Amino acid sequence: MSSPDRLSTPGRERNWLPKPRVDSDTFGRVAEAIASFVGSASFLFWMSVFIVVWVVLNTILMVVGRWDPYPFMLLTLILSVQASYAAPLILLAQNRQEARDRVSLEHDREVAAQSRADMDFLAREIASLRLRVNDLATRDFIRSELRELLQELSEGEDDGEAQPTPH
Repeated sequence: MSSPDRLSTPGRERNWLPKPRVDSDTFGRVAEAIASFVGSASFLFWMSVFIVVWVVLNTILMVVGRWDPYPFMLLTLILSVQASYAAPLILLAQNRQEARDRVSLEHDREVAAQSRADMDFLAREIASLRLRVNDLATRDFIRSELRELLQELSEGEDDGEAQPTPH
């Protein structure tokens, strides 16, 4: 006897089979290695060689005995099993790569935000230094003032005055 509510509420998960203990990181690395090999030209070459040899052995060389006659049902079964394992392994490898990309993107955003904050701070510091420098007498300004004073002193000695005139 089950109530209609029972189907809509989550219940305890029933474990019919014991869960295998698998290190997900190790399994993920193995899945990435397999996905990398399955996605390579080398795999396509060797899979093609395997299929050609299989077909040749089962059609031309009838002396040995054909274990998989023309519709090649056993070959089809082998390729189906290989595909049924390859697809989830490739998806697992893609999910791991997506997770790595997400972490990398988050790190890049943090670095960009920190760089932006540093640039803003440096821009404010440069602006404040420029304001302070405008208030300070520059070397060229001091030199020009000293030249003018020397010129006034030398003119005063020529005129017989010994005191410079104030500005």
